[in-house]
Amino acid sequence: MTTTDTPDQAGRPEAGRPDTRRPEYGEPLEHASELAAALRLSVGRIARALRQAHAVGDQTLSEVSVLARLDRDGSMSPSALAACERVRPQAMATTLSGLEDRGLVSRRQDATDGRRQVISLTTDGAGILADRRSASVRRLTGAVSTSLTPAEQQRLLDIMPLLERIAEQL
Repeated sequence: MTTTDTPDQAGRPEAGRPDTRRPEYGEPLEHASELAAALRLSVGRIARALRQAHAVGDQTLSEVSVLARLDRDGSMSPSALAACERVRPQAMATTLSGLEDRGLVSRRQDATDGRRQVISLTTDGAGILADRRSASVRRLTGAVSTSLTPAEQQRLLDIMPLLERIAEQL
């Protein structure tokens, strides 16, 4: 992202402010920061509500994230997992240790490099992940179906690709 040093007549950002314009989309929305703040609040509230719905003793958010990553991307090294999850290797080691102790992930030597370890999702780990996803989807389905009209549900569905694109940029 670039910054500008001086504002100009063409409506470019003020001095020192990020230049968020993208040529293919034209000028940014005047209130993009308000939109971002509202989006953060709403997404945060949804995520907290879903997390709080799980029983005490369930997996932590970090553990669920690792299980989901392994399910989506396949087996990988602890360092690759740490990089993907944007945590320090030491934090990932703690998370993996707990998952491994409960039999939700397994650890083996890499077939091509015996010095390297590879972490894989176990059948039990995949089952826990599927159960948790099912519960979350059921809660979201209930909330969507009781609080939104069919037209609003379609509008929400239509913006999902936009939310995915934002998620990829973070």
